[in-house]
Amino acid sequence: MRRLVAATAVAFWAAAGPRARAADPKWLGDELPLPLAVKTPQDIGFKAAAERQYLIFNLMAGGKLAFDGGDYSGAVDKWETLLRMPALDPQVERAVQSLLDEARARAGRPAAKLAPRPAAPAPDKAAGGEASDRAPAAPRRTTATISGSVTGGGPAGPGGAVVWLKRLDARGPRPAPAQNQIVTQREKTFLPHVLAIPVGTSVQFRNDDRIYHNVFSIVKPNDFDAGIRATGATYVKTFSHPGVVQLLCNIHATMNAYVVVVDSPYYAKAQASGAFAIHNVPPGRYDLSAWHEAASTVTHKTITVGPEGRRDLAVAVAGDKRPAPFVPDKYGHKRQPQLGY
Repeated sequence: MRRLVAATAVAFWAAAGPRARAADPKWLGDELPLPLAVKTPQDIGFKAAAERQYLIFNLMAGGKLAFDGGDYSGAVDKWETLLRMPALDPQVERAVQSLLDEARARAGRPAAKLAPRPAAPAPDKAAGGEASDRAPAAPRRTTATISGSVTGGGPAGPGGAVVWLKRLDARGPRPAPAQNQIVTQREKTFLPHVLAIPVGTSVQFRNDDRIYHNVFSIVKPNDFDAGIRATGATYVKTFSHPGVVQLLCNIHATMNAYVVVVDSPYYAKAQASGAFAIHNVPPGRYDLSAWHEAASTVTHKTITVGPEGRRDLAVAVAGDKRPAPFVPDKYGHKRQPQLGY
């Protein structure tokens, strides 16, 4: 069912088409756009499942439309409602969470303390569900949320710090690649300025300016050169190694950004205030790492996460990193001033 929920949301989104997604999507509303008849007990269960999936899609896609339209508060309302739903597919939660954190920051709203989601109800024969004479399913492993605040970062402040966890007392799971990761070039600026992703994730670099850009990085082993790209052109890079990747443009020396590739499924980017939260963390001992572009070293501290999680974690990052002597071109050379870039 979890895979079906995620697949249905994607299918509805694709079926809506670019025109519907951009303006007044016919798929979004209070009622299913396709009426479902109820003639048998099995129809009741079928319709209930379809309505649940449509609600997930409605909240997920409606929040994205609000976000893209600049209504960040509206996006927060929809996505927080979505995250309160019981037995929500982890893929949906991961897709929403990073955008939700950004929407909260832009709306100036602190992270809400969401009540734990109740377990999904048992199937009901009368509603067309499966028989209840099966052995009960094994209980799900307990996970928790850790949250806190980053301080420091020099004049830039703590926003944009990336915090991640590595298990110390057991072998942790391999991170799954994140989906739909995009870095745009707009008004000679990379957006977002800092992107945190798990190792193995592919990122699409898209030129939304009316001028040419040449995105590159010389940071090995994640180095790449997208070449000169015109308006609307894209380039996809898969980041197969953990590490901090500085992004530059070979045409515009003032442009810079960072992709922070972590070898962990437990990570978060701090809001402008420094607040951060990492969800679905199993209890145990962890090395907490925190990176900031203004710090010369990564901060480390050992923490223990219990069944109730951790709150009010204080993480300090430095602001002591000295600027590079020059902005390199894609060959690592000092740029020539007579070229005007």
